[in-house]
Amino acid sequence: MIKIAVFASGNGTNAENIIKYFQNHPKIIVDLVASNNLEANVLKRARRHSISILPFLPSELKNGKVMEHLKKQEISFIVLAGFLLKIPTNLISTYQNRIINIHPSLLPLYGGRGMYGINVHKKVFEERNTETGITIHFVNEDYDDGAIIFQAKCSINKYDSVKEIANKVHKLEKKFFPKIIESILDEQN
Repeated sequence: MIKIAVFASGNGTNAENIIKYFQNHPKIIVDLVASNNLEANVLKRARRHSISILPFLPSELKNGKVMEHLKKQEISFIVLAGFLLKIPTNLISTYQNRIINIHPSLLPLYGGRGMYGINVHKKVFEERNTETGITIHFVNEDYDDGAIIFQAKCSINKYDSVKEIANKVHKLEKKFFPKIIESILDEQN
């Protein structure tokens, strides 16, 4: 069985979608949900699905305590789903090409430090882009800079609000993220 850990910092809609997708999968299971936000709704969502949780302090991500827990739980793949901290180099090297992230834009547009969630959608709105989308990519030492695995686009029109843009992007995330995770794991195993 391939054990996945999902890292998230907030509400956890993507995390819950991934949990549900793999609930009865014969080879893949979401075995852990980890969050740097001790009050994050994602932890409650995980508990509702009987998934073990790992709330942690940012210092524990850097000092290796989170990695120790991942090894003890035999986690072989990490999915970042709305996780706002930078992944430390030691975790990246241990899980080389086994950490992926979803970003709410068509990278390289609107990536980097501070560019997440509503900040990205506001930028798309301000720039009057005619399309936006999602990017799923491997994680490296730099924000939103790892090798791109998959992108999906949606059109937006000049009347779309920031909220409407966000909703279109969320639909893409829900539709594609679990399937791409499954595809990567099928290729790697």
